[in-house]
Amino acid sequence: MESIKTAISIEKSLFAQANVLARKLKVSRSRLFVLALEDFIHEQENRELLDKINAVYADEPDESEKILRRKARKSHRRLVEGQW
Repeated sequence: MESIKTAISIEKSLFAQANVLARKLKVSRSRLFVLALEDFIHEQENRELLDKINAVYADEPDESEKILRRKARKSHRRLVEGQW
């Protein structure tokens, strides 16, 4: 994988925390930033997917779908009661 060198500006306190964490995890500061960015990107992708899933399930059934559900339940009940 090809790497690109970049420069970023961050607050001194965040930089200091990153140094401490990188030493604790025994990774370079660059690797720590890569891991953090990868994690952030995955989190955003998961959030977008969850939003799409929630949008699909948020729709209430319309009246025709409710009628079909009631008919299906009634039919199922008759079938099950007939078998026992």
